[in-house]
Amino acid sequence: MTENSYFKFSNSVIILPLLTVLIIWTVFFIELKLQVNLNQYGIYPRSLNGLRGVVLSPFIHASVDHLYNNTIPIAILTAALVYFYRGIAFKVLLIGVLLSGLITWLIGRPSYHIGMSGVIYVLVSFIFFKGVLSKHYRLVALSFIVVFIYGSMLWYIFPVKEGISWEGHLGGFSTGLLLALTLRASLPKPKKYDWEREDYNEEEDEFLKHFDENGNFIESPKEEPEQDLDQPRIFYHYKKIEKEDLKDDEAPN
Repeated sequence: MTENSYFKFSNSVIILPLLTVLIIWTVFFIELKLQVNLNQYGIYPRSLNGLRGVVLSPFIHASVDHLYNNTIPIAILTAALVYFYRGIAFKVLLIGVLLSGLITWLIGRPSYHIGMSGVIYVLVSFIFFKGVLSKHYRLVALSFIVVFIYGSMLWYIFPVKEGISWEGHLGGFSTGLLLALTLRASLPKPKKYDWEREDYNEEEDEFLKHFDENGNFIESPKEEPEQDLDQPRIFYHYKKIEKEDLKDDEAPN
């Protein structure tokens, strides 16, 4: 698979992030409109009812600030995931939501854990580690971009601030790392130039033929255009005729 065919824009790059953002904002709007609180549908650790939050909690947010802080990262990271890892993007999201939620359910404090931040940590961790492990120059560059933008998030996998679910962040980060190590992505091989091939021969290199042994540029001789053998070729031959060879009626006036 060539790079041009692999790194190709598709509608999913826009549709999936927009759909995710639309869902979380719609859920929050319903809470405001109906004056209801859906926090009880979040993850409540080591509780049977709390297991439903493994699936539902990413779509529930406590406030506008909480929702806004998660909206931009989830949109950007989901688009990056679909564009650069489209073959396994849905698998990463599905397993990421379930596994990070289960880890939070196992290790979390006895409180309701809600929000999309756990999934965001899944994507940050996966995109970074998978890009480094792939050794593909585009994916490595993406890894460094993610670190540059979201590297400060690493601190929040520890209990450094009250009111945040560091357990959800830790679960998401661990899940992303695990998926980067276990999921295989069929990535394109970088294009190899002629001089990088094992059977490369300098004497047959058309570019090097333009230089002599001293490194001086040489114009390549102009090649005659190929003749079309199907077309008739007409040749004219001129013969010098002496004056005495002319007949009387052919003599000039």
